[in-house]
Amino acid sequence: MFKVFLAEDESLVREGLRDNVPWEQCGFTFAGEAPDGEVALSQIRKIKPDLLITDIKMPFMDGLSLCRLVCRELPDIKVVILSGYDDFNYARRAIELRVSKYLLKPVTKSVMTQTLEELRAEMEKEREQKEFLRRYDKETQQYEQYSRRALFEDMTSGKTSVGEVYERAAALGIELNASCYNIALFSIRFESERYSERTSFLRDELVEFFLHRPEYQLFRWGFMDYAVLITGDADNIARRTDKCRQHVQIRCESESVEPHWYFASGTPVSRLSLLPECFEKVSRALFGRYLTPDSHILTDSETESMENLFSVSETIADPMVLRGFMQTGRPEEVCDFVDGYIAKLGDVAHSLLFRQYLMMSARFNAVIMVKSFGCTQEEFIEGLEIEGANGSDEYFRDFLIKVLKRAVAMRDKSTHSQYLSLVQTAKDYIDANFDNESISLNTVAKAVNVSANYFSAVFSHEVGLTFVEYLTQKRMEKARLLLRQTDKRTGEIAYEVGYKDPRYFSFIFKKTQGMSPRDFRAGRGEKS
Repeated sequence: MFKVFLAEDESLVREGLRDNVPWEQCGFTFAGEAPDGEVALSQIRKIKPDLLITDIKMPFMDGLSLCRLVCRELPDIKVVILSGYDDFNYARRAIELRVSKYLLKPVTKSVMTQTLEELRAEMEKEREQKEFLRRYDKETQQYEQYSRRALFEDMTSGKTSVGEVYERAAALGIELNASCYNIALFSIRFESERYSERTSFLRDELVEFFLHRPEYQLFRWGFMDYAVLITGDADNIARRTDKCRQHVQIRCESESVEPHWYFASGTPVSRLSLLPECFEKVSRALFGRYLTPDSHILTDSETESMENLFSVSETIADPMVLRGFMQTGRPEEVCDFVDGYIAKLGDVAHSLLFRQYLMMSARFNAVIMVKSFGCTQEEFIEGLEIEGANGSDEYFRDFLIKVLKRAVAMRDKSTHSQYLSLVQTAKDYIDANFDNESISLNTVAKAVNVSANYFSAVFSHEVGLTFVEYLTQKRMEKARLLLRQTDKRTGEIAYEVGYKDPRYFSFIFKKTQGMSPRDFRAGRGEKS
């Protein structure tokens, strides 16, 4: 049922409409009434009706003024104007306000009933389209789209003009207008990336929180990490940043088998053009997870405080700290990691004997790791000889950087071939099952025996499309073929390509192909 509100200063007219029109039969609930626009406005703000029926001439506030305010606050509301004045000027002004119907008094029961039935059909269609769009957006998981990821990278690199950033964001439906911005990064990993209903549920819950809050824009950042662009003003940006942190922390700490998770947030900035500066600080903070793996909430100030530590801890001297970075670190993080690692070593890093020990340890552990990828020791250590006579700090730093970069490069090369195999297996499964409506990211991840989060990241990185974009593409290819080569009805084709709801299939077809299935079949163009 849709809610309707009536504003009419003539009590006989108002009561006649209220008591004689079969509202429920027409699909409406009579939600309230008022004798003038001023009283109506306060009630409408509480009731939030779907339809407003208002007289055009009322005391205190006329119908057009009421419409102007209501349409600004409730942009989806439908409006019917009642008027005893057959005046073109009133009609013109009503049209400018996007009024749905303009009825001249006296309004008969049959005219009002017909008007309500027409509006109900229109509103039901609009509601259905909104529901289809909401479902489509949820299925496509827009935060994972390549275009969003590219936008975030360009926003934080400083290489793209602010004007272009705004244009691209608007095209993606991302609202960037704010007086303050901040960036949060969080990383979540489990011991095993094998498929698990529990890990998939955790990821979905984390993501769902951000998708329904316009003050947060979620982006994929790397394979297993996420970035959140937080918007607000000087009064609420800190609170919103903390709320973001609390959500990640509470969800991760509530798991019976706690994942490896880390969260870092930057310092708010007042201009979009300052985001690269904010991102530099927060990314520097997050790489501290390799140096202080027991700290989950990381800040840039904590990272900087490492420079004040002048004693060797057992944690930082542990070879597994270096190996941990080799296993999960990014190539672009190597230099920052090495600088932080050396800073935390303190004065002992200046000892030639200790530096030689660490260089040998780093090379030895790197060899162990790359061997597990099928590489040989000779292949790795070529050009990585340790020059004992060279005791400079610069040589020590450059050597560690060279070892880590080579180890990470070999790791990525090996994992890339694994990714290709995993993606091909997934594609084969999708190609064989795309006509099954129950196919989902989770079912495919389960079929290839990896976590949904890991599969989503790998698939989109290697294919250049998200899972749902690829699935939809396969379904539309088949649908186009059936529309052109058979005389099957749209409903039959919808079912044959994996959609039980023919209307939703038609919505998706038009959304992705630029025309309805009927127009496509009629040969009025074809999306190549």
